[in-house]
Amino acid sequence: MTKSLEEPIKAMDAGSTLECSDYVECPVEYTLKIIGGSWKSILLYRLMSGTMRFNELRRSCPNITQRMLTLQLRDLEEHGLVHRKVYAEVPPKVEYSLTDKGRSVLPIIRMMKEWGEEQRQL
Repeated sequence: MTKSLEEPIKAMDAGSTLECSDYVECPVEYTLKIIGGSWKSILLYRLMSGTMRFNELRRSCPNITQRMLTLQLRDLEEHGLVHRKVYAEVPPKVEYSLTDKGRSVLPIIRMMKEWGEEQRQL
């Protein structure tokens, strides 16, 4: 039997543990499917500061290839986390920004940053 999204929150508040097998799709698995991977979380972190152009994102992540950046941004856009705005000018100008859904992920990204800082100091 699958549980609704409200039941996990109530169960966690009650102190019980939840197994991913209790759901059709594990919430953690689903989250990682959306923001996991080598670059998605980093791109979301970079976009926290505001709108960026493609080459700005590329310079902020020097180890990412152009192809991988394109694929990751496209995936984030398809999941509704990133908005892509294309200006009709030559040369083409494209800007990326976070959507409301993308901003809803920022607390997770901030926690990842804090955890990484703590672990790096150990």
